[in-house]
Amino acid sequence: MIATIAAPPEDLLQAAIVHKALADTTRLRMLARLAEEPASVSELIELVDLSQPLVSWHLRRLKVAGLVETRRSGREVICTLSRDALERFHHKEHLMLGMDD
Repeated sequence: MIATIAAPPEDLLQAAIVHKALADTTRLRMLARLAEEPASVSELIELVDLSQPLVSWHLRRLKVAGLVETRRSGREVICTLSRDALERFHHKEHLMLGMDD
């Protein structure tokens, strides 16, 4: 007999995406830098000493999780920490786990 696997609720999937994004030291270093002030992709490349494609890959993971926003400024891409997203995630996670805020 094959066991039926139910799809997890959307809030659990979203929590998993955020936790996976936070489960990497390179991405945590980038977030810590963005917590200070917005930074260009070039500045983040210098910070983590990785190639542009690798930094862009890490940024995509952070954007999918809703933790980082980007905008173009001329030829540069400027990255900003989404503090609202972090606060919303923290609140939702506490509710999901049955913890009072």
